[in-house]
Amino acid sequence: MADSIPISSPKTAAQRQNRMVGIALMCAALFCFSCLDATAKWVNRSVDPMVTVWARYISAAFLTFLVINPRTQPGALRTRRLPLQLLRSFLLFASTLCNFFALKYLQLVETQSIIFATPLLVALLAGPLLGERIGWQRMAAIGVGFIGILVITRPGLGTMHPAALLSLAGSVAYAFYNIVTRMLASSDSIATTTLYSSVAGIVFVTPVLPWVWSTPSSPLVWFLLATTGFYGAFGHWLLVLAHARAPAAILAPFIYSQIVWMLVLGYVLFGDWPDSWTFVGAGIVIASGLYLLYRERVKHRKPEPSS
Repeated sequence: MADSIPISSPKTAAQRQNRMVGIALMCAALFCFSCLDATAKWVNRSVDPMVTVWARYISAAFLTFLVINPRTQPGALRTRRLPLQLLRSFLLFASTLCNFFALKYLQLVETQSIIFATPLLVALLAGPLLGERIGWQRMAAIGVGFIGILVITRPGLGTMHPAALLSLAGSVAYAFYNIVTRMLASSDSIATTTLYSSVAGIVFVTPVLPWVWSTPSSPLVWFLLATTGFYGAFGHWLLVLAHARAPAAILAPFIYSQIVWMLVLGYVLFGDWPDSWTFVGAGIVIASGLYLLYRERVKHRKPEPSS
């Protein structure tokens, strides 16, 4: 009897292709986010970071309203939980503001390595705020991850720039932002949440603008300010497309590949190269995050049906 050769079914082949496309879209989204940070760091040499934040929100809101607006999606601004929407929008604004100010003084890789603490903070906050159980293994991984943050910043050794605290504050704000996003998922649509984020950011920053305004010195700076919103909006759109084609558990580990883009852009554009301690700390944080993702997959893995 001849050996049978297993042949992948069309469905399986299609699923694999979708996953590969999803991973490619995820990597493209991360490249956009890296370009956003690199652009912000570049223009912050010419204008106040608050101006950069304003430009990022204005241009992103314009692009968002082309697709999502009360005319194309009636009732998009109607929310069942207005206080939570405003809180979420403020947390995103605070995270963006802290990150852009930190980028003025820190290397791209340094800020990104600290931002990688966000999944650790989300896992830590999910217990008291969402009622999710945190086992000792996850707690240990969170603790090790924060050791990695200490290795990157090295407080008390005279090597930590105060801006690192801003980056860490931005990570905390972004962690709470993720928690509130989960709370809103069951009541408001993605379109509603996206619109509130865009509009609220402009409302928060515009009153401060006259006090910090500095006119961009060249058409190139104006152009780069406009592209910040494009990178953000286009990156988030690519994320949506990626998650429509591949499970979140498959895509999540690729988040840490953003460190490669940050390393390349930082070196090419600014001549920055992190010291060995930054690499060690980033490795610890990434390993902790990957372990948390692994524990999450184990937790939600369905038992195989008995034959």
